[in-house]
Amino acid sequence: MVQRREPTARQVRLGVELRRLREAAGLNAVEAARLLGLNRVQISQIESGATGVSEQRLRRLASHYACTDEEFVNALVGMATDRTRGWWEEYRGLLPTSFLDLAELDHHATFLHEVAILYVPGLLQTEGYARAVLSGRVPELTHDELDLRVHHRLRRQQITRPYKLVIHESALRIRVSDRATSRAQLTKLLELSEADNITLRVIPFDLDGFSRAADTMSYAGGTVPKLDTVVRDVPHGSAFIDSEAQLNVFRTRFRKVEAVSLDPEQSRDFINRLTKEL
Repeated sequence: MVQRREPTARQVRLGVELRRLREAAGLNAVEAARLLGLNRVQISQIESGATGVSEQRLRRLASHYACTDEEFVNALVGMATDRTRGWWEEYRGLLPTSFLDLAELDHHATFLHEVAILYVPGLLQTEGYARAVLSGRVPELTHDELDLRVHHRLRRQQITRPYKLVIHESALRIRVSDRATSRAQLTKLLELSEADNITLRVIPFDLDGFSRAADTMSYAGGTVPKLDTVVRDVPHGSAFIDSEAQLNVFRTRFRKVEAVSLDPEQSRDFINRLTKEL
């Protein structure tokens, strides 16, 4: 087994799911290793994402773990045998790994749900808006670092899967730069809202009873619901959340926020009015 120096978030997730299956079966690492003729260290490396696992071994483990969810096992096999080297690999060693993990998550997602309260999400930002947001980072980025991050963010914007965004009026009104940048950003949102795969809804300031102002979130759908992922911003980058209990919480949060927002047509009218004010 070749040991990976720095496993991706997707490789780590595969290991986490195998560990969860093992624990649900009531087996320890030594017992699981014995099933495959391996040792405990090798099982630990597989479960940490440090080494890969073949389809044959994965299916044997799933069988020994009494996992009868064939769709889920097939999805895990897909993760284990995937050899995709996406465009984000060009940035390895140049950007923090969290940037690459986000791009990989986007690429494999079956759908994306997002709630934005203070900023327009990166997947929909103009270059000027992205540059303004990233230039406000502390510690300050060098010119080359800023260019690299802006370029990476714009390359992430290849949205082909269904994408639902609920955005608060505050994110539409806050001027991260100047009036022209804000106008260009709102215009881009209007254009993107016409795409068949993008649904954009607005939460206006005057909405009664909006108590979920802290619910900024990005939710990426997996090939099966058990492999969904929530991304939350944290001081050191991005945190990936994948426990079933937490995923259920965020699914409910999104439904509630979406339910109180304006419908897509009303939202476009709302953004159009804001654009004319600038």
